[in-house]
Amino acid sequence: MKVIYTERNNSHKYSHLYRVLIFSIILFASIKEPLFGQQEPVYLSLTEIIKAAQENSPDAMIARHRFRRSYWEFRSFKAGYLPNLKLDAVLPNFNRTIDAITQSDGSETYRERTLARYSANMSLTQKVGLTGGEVFLQTGLQRLDNFYTDTSTRQYLSTPVNIGFRQPIFGYNAYKWDKQIEPMRYEEAKREFLESNEQVASTAINHFFNLLMAQVDRSIALKNLANYDTLFNIARGRFVLGKIAENELLQLELNLLRAQASVETADLNYQNMLFTFKSYLRLQTNQPLILIPPAQTHHFGVNVEEAISEARTNTSSGLNFDRRVLEAESQLNMARAQGRFDAQISASFGLTQTADKFAEAYNKPLDEERVTVGISIPILDWGQSKGRIKMAESNLELIRASIEQERTDFEQNIFLRVMQFNMQKNQLMIAAKADTVAQKRFDVTQKRYMIGKVNDILELNNAQIDNDNAKMGYYNALKTYWNSYYDLRRMTLFDFRDKIKISVIPENVLKN
Repeated sequence: MKVIYTERNNSHKYSHLYRVLIFSIILFASIKEPLFGQQEPVYLSLTEIIKAAQENSPDAMIARHRFRRSYWEFRSFKAGYLPNLKLDAVLPNFNRTIDAITQSDGSETYRERTLARYSANMSLTQKVGLTGGEVFLQTGLQRLDNFYTDTSTRQYLSTPVNIGFRQPIFGYNAYKWDKQIEPMRYEEAKREFLESNEQVASTAINHFFNLLMAQVDRSIALKNLANYDTLFNIARGRFVLGKIAENELLQLELNLLRAQASVETADLNYQNMLFTFKSYLRLQTNQPLILIPPAQTHHFGVNVEEAISEARTNTSSGLNFDRRVLEAESQLNMARAQGRFDAQISASFGLTQTADKFAEAYNKPLDEERVTVGISIPILDWGQSKGRIKMAESNLELIRASIEQERTDFEQNIFLRVMQFNMQKNQLMIAAKADTVAQKRFDVTQKRYMIGKVNDILELNNAQIDNDNAKMGYYNALKTYWNSYYDLRRMTLFDFRDKIKISVIPENVLKN
């Protein structure tokens, strides 16, 4: 059952927390710093930060370019199985040489020869993935010019049409294996892009909460500084009246000095987190940024078996296991095919004609047939073929064993992530309740001390420390929840909140 865990439903746990947060934001926004000047602050939510990171961050850009490369690789692969039309031309091939020429009486003499050859051939080829062969259709025209000292001749050779095929009989059929492996590679690339996108969201969450906690920590430090300044001034008056001991006054002065140092430390930490935050999101603005904590979290139970099933079906890891086994089987098939008895057959039928004039080169063409059968029989290779086969078999078994272990680790990791997410509801409720109780305790202790009912300064110190720790603990729990949520999305590519599979439209990625 899905449960929406909101402040409205748990007002008794969160009302005081958000009053403190609103006070802190107002306090932060009221700070006059030279860096911000009088510029209006920009308020950013977690959802906006995740969206900005998935569009502008360096990790998101790298993921998009990797996917684009895989997309065009797959497009190139598919284009290789489409008909290929090509034109080859030589315009011209000119030769001027002195060669031995056979005379009519059988004797030879050296004569100067000048030749010019022109040719143009157009071919249409088509791969046959099922058999690993190739069919072709060709047409062409050649011209030969002989330049002699006293005369010259010109001849044409036409091939109006020539159709044929080339087919290996027992060889390794790379086309057949590629038609299975390459689509898996492309699908794996799409899933890797989605996983990278979810990882960018997790990184953005870390930057968001790091800056948010630095923001809250600085507001806490400023609030503590104001509180200890007030308490120290009250204590000085009481000391003059002899109502408190000097050591208590000194303790409050020490607390005031520590609060001043904490403000400087918190401010430095905030500026550092702000720089990292803006760098990752590639934000160019100099306006002050105020982060708004997510006001609601969605709690729902996730079934372990369902999560593992979705991970196997949707993620790149599940597909990677199958692809690696298929590639190993392909290598084994190649090892078995190479170095063994092989044969190849090629055949063609065409029309051709030769003439001294271009108009006559296509007149009454003669048929031309060619058939070639070639065989290769290894007689002695000293066990090279057997060695390649054994290595390929061993590699296949090694990959299968490795994948079996990786599957176990993969499913165990999914199990741990699901368990971690399922416990976030209670963890967040405990952290929120602890923050509320610690804040109330500090307020009560501070008021009692100011009216003189509590004289132990250490009790006030402990209440303040517990209050600060509880507040930061709540934000840490909130950060853990969102990290756990997006880790589960990344590891399963499934949104269990909306019960939908996370997918991508390639054309949308190519546009960005």
